[in-house]
Amino acid sequence: MHRWSQLFIPTLREAPADAEVASHKLLLRAGYIRQLGAGIYSYLFLGNRSINKIVAIVREEMNRIGQEFLLPTLQPRELWEESGRWAVMGGNMFRLQDRKGADLCLGMTHEEVMTSIARNELRSYKQLPQIWYQIQTKFRDEPRPKSGLLRVRQFIMKDSYSFDIDDAGLDVSYNKHDVAYRRIFTRCGLQFVSVDADSGAMGGSASQEFMVYTEAGEDLIASSPSGYAANIEKATAQLALVENLDPTGDGLPELVHTPGHRTIDEVGAFLNVASVHQIKTMAYMVELPEADHAKLGKLRPVVIFLRGDHSLNEAKLLAIAGGEPRPMVAEEIEATFKAPAGYLGPIGLEAAPHPKKPGTLIILDKALEGRTNLIAGANKEEYHLRNVTPTRDFKPTLVADVRNIVEGELDPIGGQPMRLGKAVEVGHIFKLGRKYTQSMGSSVLNRDGKEITPIMGCYGIGIERILTAAIELSAAANQGAAYVLHPAIAPFQVVVTITNVGDEALLAAGEKIAADLEAAGLEVLLDDRDERAGVKFKDADLVGIPYRINIGRGVAEGKVEFLDRLQSITEEVAINEVTAKVSGQITSTLHNLLPAAGL
Repeated sequence: MHRWSQLFIPTLREAPADAEVASHKLLLRAGYIRQLGAGIYSYLFLGNRSINKIVAIVREEMNRIGQEFLLPTLQPRELWEESGRWAVMGGNMFRLQDRKGADLCLGMTHEEVMTSIARNELRSYKQLPQIWYQIQTKFRDEPRPKSGLLRVRQFIMKDSYSFDIDDAGLDVSYNKHDVAYRRIFTRCGLQFVSVDADSGAMGGSASQEFMVYTEAGEDLIASSPSGYAANIEKATAQLALVENLDPTGDGLPELVHTPGHRTIDEVGAFLNVASVHQIKTMAYMVELPEADHAKLGKLRPVVIFLRGDHSLNEAKLLAIAGGEPRPMVAEEIEATFKAPAGYLGPIGLEAAPHPKKPGTLIILDKALEGRTNLIAGANKEEYHLRNVTPTRDFKPTLVADVRNIVEGELDPIGGQPMRLGKAVEVGHIFKLGRKYTQSMGSSVLNRDGKEITPIMGCYGIGIERILTAAIELSAAANQGAAYVLHPAIAPFQVVVTITNVGDEALLAAGEKIAADLEAAGLEVLLDDRDERAGVKFKDADLVGIPYRINIGRGVAEGKVEFLDRLQSITEEVAINEVTAKVSGQITSTLHNLLPAAGL
């Protein structure tokens, strides 16, 4: 039996001044963690128990679909150069040298290591499909560690990788992970949403994030009652119809003198037109991958035209432009537009005929498709143009959705208003394709004896993020004063609080109830400390244990007080019924989640 008096649970009355979000403050106050350095934390007794319980759930569900590995954290530079990511990861990667001067890194992810095993061991289609996973510490040299366990430099991740013979096989592996992830997060008591997402530096096509809405989150996601959900980097919307301006003169582009008026707001006020009737010009230079240098050059001008009231989504731009964008400097603007900043527009620019052809990549946002008689910069100092009509007056390289959606716009599947909210990512699944197997030379023989390249998927879960997301959700419901964890991930399921250990009758009753609960298979913490009852009650709430039995004056009448903190219910229960009551409540809570979620 675990006795509070014998354990190290260093609770704090107040959070340290530098603690930021609710989960950070409460994890410190509850004695779950202590900070060793920037973005580096020690997990103490209670924190480690919760982490281990989360790991056990993840492992159990992953064992249904895959095989567990344990791979090296220390990895050679050569492996990462094969995939091309040694340079791409830049300062995010912890790098070091051994005594012989060989370059090494601390693994932040394990695509390369898994692929090296696959290319050395998988020879035939008969060995596919494969799903390999591990639960392991990862390292990322986060430039700005903050928010407790949400942005750190050392963290625990479940990462898995699938190898399949074709796209249909990858679909099966991807769907297996989708089901497993939903079971994992549901079993951990999380209220989550799955969203379409950008795959970022991992590469690949289909990508889905599992998110928990919380103000502590750094991601912005859109969702609607129709069931649509997407990361802001991928979200699209139905646009409300906008009535075009009437043409002036002959309806062709007409110069208008706009002295000193540069911005959308300034020009709109001067010409008495709304921002929806203006074209916003965004000018960037994109650094292209080395493979494109011979054909397209090292730097490429990219110009985006948006509706005046819209903003650019750089993740969408990155997917199209093929390299990292940065704003043009004055000299580059002058070279591209032959005009100063503030009066830039589309007419006179020569667009590359295709995204893979040399020249300026000009992107027209879809919100401007079909619009007429717009106001745009004239590429002439102190002048703008009326009556600008896209595709008639200028030809873009392509038309694409490159804008950020706006809250309240209608979703693309059901036409319902969308909510924008901050969220924490707890899991992410990707269809990687052949990015790594091809670059690293992995191949197998198909049924016809022909060598083909296997197709991969990659799937990650942040173990600590499950804990922090659960605390953030609960803390929000409790105005940040305390939290309660689901019994599946709480360090203990029930705490038995003896209000006065100096009273032999109370002490004996508490000991017996705790022993009976433990014999029934429950995880019990007996608070046998010689402290005031109020201190014990506050500590019990602070450490997030979902059920509490108070052993107090009611013992004389054969009763104890039972608190269900998940449902905010307090009731008196007969001592001879309390074990069955608590056991039944916990069993019901643990087993009713999956059926309710349709899993």
